[in-house]
Amino acid sequence: MSTITNPQLATRAATRKTLLGTGIGNAVEWYDWAIYATFTPFIASQLFSKADPASAVLATLAIFAVGFVARPVGGFLFGWIGDRVGRKTSMTLAVGLASLGSLMIGVAPSFASVGVWASLTLLVARLIQGLAHGGELPSSQTYLSEVAPKEKRGLWATLIYTSGTVGILAGTLLGAVLNMTMSADAMNDWGWRVPFLVGAVMGLYALIMRSKLHESEAFEGESTTEKRAAIWPQIVQHRKQALQVVGLTVGLTVIYYIWGVVAPSYAATVLKIDRGETLWASVVANIVFIAALPFWGKLSDRIGRKKVLWAGAAGAAVMHFPMTWLLKDSAWQLAVAMSVMLIFIAASAAIVPAVYAELFPTSIRTIGVGVPYSICVAVFGGTAPYLQTWLGGIGLANAFNLYAVVLLIVSALFVFTIPETKGKDLTH
Repeated sequence: MSTITNPQLATRAATRKTLLGTGIGNAVEWYDWAIYATFTPFIASQLFSKADPASAVLATLAIFAVGFVARPVGGFLFGWIGDRVGRKTSMTLAVGLASLGSLMIGVAPSFASVGVWASLTLLVARLIQGLAHGGELPSSQTYLSEVAPKEKRGLWATLIYTSGTVGILAGTLLGAVLNMTMSADAMNDWGWRVPFLVGAVMGLYALIMRSKLHESEAFEGESTTEKRAAIWPQIVQHRKQALQVVGLTVGLTVIYYIWGVVAPSYAATVLKIDRGETLWASVVANIVFIAALPFWGKLSDRIGRKKVLWAGAAGAAVMHFPMTWLLKDSAWQLAVAMSVMLIFIAASAAIVPAVYAELFPTSIRTIGVGVPYSICVAVFGGTAPYLQTWLGGIGLANAFNLYAVVLLIVSALFVFTIPETKGKDLTH
């Protein structure tokens, strides 16, 4: 019978603390974006003029897009903090700002009370959350990659999309429960605020958890001179790696928004599938996605990052049209199509946090990833729902599908430009 020693117990406790502190903060960020999308009609009716409901919804969605515009700024700001002050500091500030944004929305006065100031409060809150989200991913994935055992870094990296998907599911399910248990008047009056207040509380808890984490050894091992080295010359020096981040991300971000974010709404509004049924189909598919992530992460630790990235991009490109054709008029078709696509999407999503970190040296790892990644997500991911709707509305739905497949091929080709980084030492 084996005995677990005190050092082993201490190591396990430290690992749990690291994973919980990183994961819950990332989940809160994704939760914030999910509940904004879910409760858009209520936000529009309460924080904008009711004279023109359609314009109010469009304005609410426009402010949602502002969050994407703020992401690159957040990637630069928090990337700079992460590379100069520390990963832990950057992560803690990011989740603190996200929590503040949720609180501002949750307690925002109505348009009936203060007029346009209500809309302005929402705009400022979303700008804050956009900055926070732009800094969250590069900071947390850099920290997680640096503290992970190098032989298990691919598996540890899966926490980013796993926790994020859990956050989306939590926001979606909370919205469903509130809609089922509260009257329409109660939801309009105050019920829609509950998820944002819950997000603020969760963010505060994540902030406390992250404040107790230890800084990564890779960052602490840098000299003062390295930490103070000018950022821009290093960015220019590593422009090839920045381009590789964009190339690897462009296909993933568009195909993920199509199948992981927009598909249920598309099925309900365009294909007229029952909204409740699309919700549960989405839940099933996202559970499949969560289950697939560690499989791909472990596989990348065994056979290498490049083979897994290529399999994910190529598989998604091959299956995109067949799954689009499968999706016609029922929720089971949506569940199957989403699940198949998310299995292949999971291959890239599982390990890109590790791959990005492995491309850059310690001195520029956070900002080197944060800026190109945020720009790519804003330009391509943020515009994907609009392009899909617009091209579909003018009878060019296949043109959008072809666009998505071409971007996946671009990502697959970029895989051949990167070195194999499995097991790389990140202390240099």
